[in-house]
Amino acid sequence: MQLFPGAEVLELPMQGFGGPSVVHPVLLMSEEGATLVDTGFPGQGAALEAALKAHGLSMAELDRVILTHQDIDHIGNLPAIAAGRATVLAHRLEAPYIEGSEPLLKFNPERMQRMLERMPEAAQAQFKQLMSDPPKAHVDVLLEDDEELPLYGGIRIIHTPGHTPGHISLYFPKHRTLISGDAMRVVNGQLEGPGPEVTPDMPTAQASLAKLPKDVEYVLCYHGGLFGPGAGKRLQEIVG
Repeated sequence: MQLFPGAEVLELPMQGFGGPSVVHPVLLMSEEGATLVDTGFPGQGAALEAALKAHGLSMAELDRVILTHQDIDHIGNLPAIAAGRATVLAHRLEAPYIEGSEPLLKFNPERMQRMLERMPEAAQAQFKQLMSDPPKAHVDVLLEDDEELPLYGGIRIIHTPGHTPGHISLYFPKHRTLISGDAMRVVNGQLEGPGPEVTPDMPTAQASLAKLPKDVEYVLCYHGGLFGPGAGKRLQEIVG
């Protein structure tokens, strides 16, 4: 699915630890090279490679990967991508977790035990292995709030903490389109705020939504896919 010219939404289905799931990385392509926004779950490497191949690329040929945040479903295939030529970009607050010098925030023992208890027995061993050695890679470029990347007509970095401390959303003013990561989601066709069950700091996450551009027409959510046109009006309803 095309988000705007040169931007393709990839749909990666999988049977996750909590059941079936689809996530939506975005592939950006132009004469400036190929950039992937987020990388899918561990174990989705073959599906990601196939999706890239459909656009004439492989993971090794990506020039950049931009990570909206540290969660496992966003960094799952990062090591394979970073082993190629890709430059890794993320907010400076997320870098220690992505690089493995700090444990992933949501891989704390209490939360992991709750997840294990809800998980089919067949998936528990795989999950425990993942907990002990999550994906990691060096972050080459540290991003800051309100920074503009001179790529694809301009990308404005918006720091949207709450879901994680260094969560970012990406705004493309030329196309009035936002890649929201997990700052928002689409549920039953409707744009909603972040999921409380996976957002440790909901007050901060809700406050972050007020920073998002009110003229946005389309929002691409990692969970739920594309919402729009008219995303700005719905965003104002959520913010209140």
